[in-house]
This record gives sequence, C-alpha cells and structure tokens, in this order.
Amino acid sequence: MSGAPLRVRVHYDFASTLCYVAHRSLARIETEVAGLGIELCWTPLDLSRLVGPPRAGAPIDELRRGNAARVAEELCVPVRVPHVWPDARALGAAALLAEPLGRGESWRERAFTAVFEEGLLAVDAAGAARLARELSLELAPAAIDGALAALDARTESAREEQVSGVPTFMLGAWPFGGIQSDDTMLRVLERFTEKALAGA
Repeated sequence: MSGAPLRVRVHYDFASTLCYVAHRSLARIETEVAGLGIELCWTPLDLSRLVGPPRAGAPIDELRRGNAARVAEELCVPVRVPHVWPDARALGAAALLAEPLGRGESWRERAFTAVFEEGLLAVDAAGAARLARELSLELAPAAIDGALAALDARTESAREEQVSGVPTFMLGAWPFGGIQSDDTMLRVLERFTEKALAGA
C-alpha cells in the first residue's frame, strides 16, 4: 500500500495485564498490520487516573485476575498476572521520553517484560532509569519525574476521546476497547482501512 500510513493510537498502561497481552499478540501480526497500511502508535496513559481506584499496590480481586488470565490463555500469551496493581507511572513517563528518541518499541518490550515476566511491581523514576540503561538509553530520573505531568495530560486527552479503559485502539474518532484474537483484530483493522480509504 502506497502513501502515508494510517495511524492508529493504542492507549495503554504498563500496569495492565491486558495491555501486556496486546503487546505480545500484536507482535505476532505486525507484518499483516503493516501490510494494511497501518502504523500503531502506542500512547501511554495512567489507568488509575482515568478510571479511579484501585491504586498502585492495591490487591487485584480474583474475578479480575481470572478474567485477565483467561484472555491471556485464549490468545496464547503466557503471563504472570500480578496479585496487586503495579506502580508503573514512571514506566509510562519514561515511554514518553523514549519515543522521540526512536526507542519507544524497545522500551515497551523492556518495561512490559520487567512487570509481567520478572514480577517487578513497583518502579520509581530511578528504577525506570536503571531499566533504560540496560538498553543504552540514558533517561535521567529527574526527567522521568518531570514527564509525569505529560503522562497526566495524555490521560486527560484520552478521557476527552471517550477512552474508558486499556488497551484502546483509536480507529479515527472511534475508540475500540480490548484485545481480541489475531484474526478478529486483523478484520477490525482491515475494515477501518477500507472505510478510511473510501472517505479519503
């Protein structure tokens, strides 16, 4: 497909198990998504600020944990579902700094792995900076703390776009929430491409 790609923003939070699942499952269909002429633009937000409690460190109830585990199993994504809500604001703030440096993808991989494979459930600015250094990415803790205001602004912008959870895919002005099977996601994105081209 020629021309500029269609950009689909993916609102996510490093504290969300379903966002980790989306990160892994979308990687499997990366080539097909690109073939549709779509560029996924990952946009971090603060889920607790968007929807309110539970807060970082609060226990995750068994119903919610079970649902996340079921979705992960259905989508063939192994995951350690945490028992408490991860404190991941610093990871989201660091993502805002990594993206313009061309390191957004590698940062998402490292941060998601730290939380959902290594069990790192509380990361402050200094901890995020240490993870970044593993990627030869120098992010000062003070800069990460400073980017928290931008993370909050992104969250409020998402709220104005009627985003009510994560992951949410912005198909134009339409928020499509959740993560589905590979085939379903491709059908949804294909339909979005068709409609966008028809309206161009």
